[in-house]
Amino acid sequence: MATTMRLGKFLAYCGVCSRRKARDLILEGKVSVNGKIVKDLSYQVDLSKDKVCVKNQFITPPPKVYYLFYKPKGFLTSLWDPHEKKTIKSFLEKLPYKVFPVGRLDKYSEGLLLLTNDGDLANKLLHPRYEVIRIYQVWVSPKLETEKIYKLKNQGLCIEKRLVKPLKFELIKNEQKKWVYEVVVKEGVKREVRKMISYLGGKVHKLLRVQFGPLKLKNLKPGEIRPLSSQELKELFFFVNRLK
Repeated sequence: MATTMRLGKFLAYCGVCSRRKARDLILEGKVSVNGKIVKDLSYQVDLSKDKVCVKNQFITPPPKVYYLFYKPKGFLTSLWDPHEKKTIKSFLEKLPYKVFPVGRLDKYSEGLLLLTNDGDLANKLLHPRYEVIRIYQVWVSPKLETEKIYKLKNQGLCIEKRLVKPLKFELIKNEQKKWVYEVVVKEGVKREVRKMISYLGGKVHKLLRVQFGPLKLKNLKPGEIRPLSSQELKELFFFVNRLK
C-alpha cells in the first residue's frame, strides 16, 4: 500500500464507507486529520503519522491480508458489472476485510487468484517488467500438432502488439477424449492461452490456472477461499522482494 493516499480513498480503504459517502463526510466537516477539520477532497493522508477521525472516532487502517481463491467458471473477475453479470464479489463478501483480485481470469476460465488489500505487492506481481510466470492446464480438442507447438515456442505469437512465447507447452495427459496441455507463460497478456490454442487449431474446453508466481492452487476447490499459510507468505514475500 502507498505511504500516502487521498482522504476519501483512505476512508473507503479502512471500511468506513464508500468513496462517494466519504466525499460527503469530508465536505460536511465530519472528518479531521491530526485534530483539524479537513474539507479538502484532494488532501493526502500520510499513513505513517497522520491520525484521522470521523465524527471524533479514530480510524485505524486494516491489516494487510492475503488469500488464495479458486475462481469458478462463469464468474467475471470483477467486483461490479454494469450488465449485472455474475462477478466474484459474492464470494468476497464473507471476508472480514475488503480485498481485490490480483490479475484476472476471463469469465470461462477458472483457477487460482490471489486476493489482497496490498496494492504495492499487487503492482509488482502484475508489472510486465517482472514477467511473473502463470501456469495453466488446458483441455483441448483435437490433439495439437507437435510441429506447430514447436514453432510457437520458438517464434512466438503477436498478441495485442506483444510477442508472446510460452516457456512450456507440453502434453501431460488424455482425459475423456480431450488432450490436456500444461502451458507456462510470463507476459500476462489478456486471453493469451486461448489465443495460442486458437492459433494452433484447437478448441478450449477447460482452462485452469494452477500457479501464479510462487502460489499454487493445490487442492483448493471451486469457490473456496483460504488465507495463505505462513510458509506461503514467506515464499511470496521472498519472491516479491527479489523483483527489482
